[in-house]
Amino acid sequence: MTLYDLPKFNAPKIKTPKFLKKRGLWFFLLVAAISSIFGFIAGIFSGSVFYLEAKDYLSKFQMDISEKAAENGKAVEYVPQTSEEEKIINAIEEVSPAVVSIIISKDLPIFEEQYISPFQEFEQFFGEQFLIPQRRQTGTEKKEIGGGTGFIVSADGTVLTNKHVVLDKEADYTVLTNDGKKFSAKVLARDALQDLAVLRIETEKILDEAGKLTQKVFPVAKLGDSDKLQIGQTTIAIGNALGEFRNTISVGVISGLGRTITASGGGLVETIEDVIQTDAAINKGNSGGPLLNLKGEVIGINTATVLDAQNIGFAIPVNKAKRDIRQIKSLGKIVYPFLGIRYVIITEKIQQENNLSVSYGALVEGGNGEPAIGPGSAAEKAGLLEKDIILEFNGEKITADNSLAKIIQKYSPGDEVNLKILRGETEIIVSVTLGERPE
Repeated sequence: MTLYDLPKFNAPKIKTPKFLKKRGLWFFLLVAAISSIFGFIAGIFSGSVFYLEAKDYLSKFQMDISEKAAENGKAVEYVPQTSEEEKIINAIEEVSPAVVSIIISKDLPIFEEQYISPFQEFEQFFGEQFLIPQRRQTGTEKKEIGGGTGFIVSADGTVLTNKHVVLDKEADYTVLTNDGKKFSAKVLARDALQDLAVLRIETEKILDEAGKLTQKVFPVAKLGDSDKLQIGQTTIAIGNALGEFRNTISVGVISGLGRTITASGGGLVETIEDVIQTDAAINKGNSGGPLLNLKGEVIGINTATVLDAQNIGFAIPVNKAKRDIRQIKSLGKIVYPFLGIRYVIITEKIQQENNLSVSYGALVEGGNGEPAIGPGSAAEKAGLLEKDIILEFNGEKITADNSLAKIIQKYSPGDEVNLKILRGETEIIVSVTLGERPE
């Protein structure tokens, strides 16, 4: 027998029970199924534990990296936790370079206090016993008297802000950009009906690669569409809060649309229609700053806040400002169409008081010593009469929510429009060529 030969081994034969011969296959399958189920459950449990342990380990690993990076003086880039947070951060980064602070300064008198005797001619008898204080101007000094916010809307240095920010025609205005540079600003126009104004700052001249002087372009804020806003939509306000904290950010939602407010401040009282209401905090100094959506588009110009309320602010829809920007570029001024009538918007109360047959429209009537139809106006040329009721302006129904003043702002001087008029009991159509509103 060789080393690798093995002796033959005859194993005894084992008889298989009869019940196994018949049911063996099914029994085997049942055991295999039960084993698979318990194995699957155990696998899930062990996998979950492993995932939690791995996740915990990765978190600790990231914390260790952050701590080590901080120890080495390296900044760790923040990763936004939600898609909304990421959009807010991106919108701010995109628009902030175009947001500017507007500094208001003015030459103010310098007074010096001195004491004089009212009885100078009797000083030789009584001496300087009776002296009274008196203020005397010794000159003037330029001082900062206020501040606001604006944003650049064209690369050549056109800036949009509120009218009440640059209302003082004797003041000087300086624009401070986000990178800390100062520019003297010129007021191009103040809107007669909206709390809007347009400024211009001169661009810097820089040397290009060829050694030639070229105009440096400014970063520009992208304008959105304020006609497509929804209540509940996220808003971001940027401004020079309190005239001190530049590019202060607040976030909220649109809490109302189509509001009409009467705002006052700086000697100006103005009724503004169709404004955006937001709960994003608008502080003093935020006036004229942009209200953004999550795409980083300007949807409004922050203009007013309610002092006795919690986070109720208002912004002028940006589509109204687009009109001003276009006119500045084409005409060099802001103009509005003019019909030349005095009127009252008809409500149910006005209808009852005047026994009118309609509950909507604009009733043409004079008041306060002024005629109902302006002499030489577009309305007089078209033949309008006192007590006429203008029901529609170029197909738009005139109501308390859709006033004549709101509708006419969509047009320009020289536009020809059709008015549906109720004169007595007869409806007529009158064609009118709009004039230009006097300043």
